[in-house]
Amino acid sequence: MSEIVRLDWRPALARSVLLRHDRVRGVELLVLPERVVVLRGSAGSVVELCDGEREVAAIVGELERRHPGAPVADEVPRFLAGLQAEGWLR
Repeated sequence: MSEIVRLDWRPALARSVLLRHDRVRGVELLVLPERVVVLRGSAGSVVELCDGEREVAAIVGELERRHPGAPVADEVPRFLAGLQAEGWLR
């Protein structure tokens, strides 16, 4: 399992990664060199908040506001750690 990230980290997409919406499938995509990753569920809304300005704590707070009762504080830092481990976030 991935490590949990620091709450003061300000994640942003790596320079070679783009977030795009696929209108046909109705999903968000991470477009990488030679690869496309389909983001399911609320993953796209999490990545969309990774703008390099917001800290992880602010991202969690915003998602808790949008999704009351969801286990955001536990799941989002792990999810972001996984994206960082893949090299998709800096």
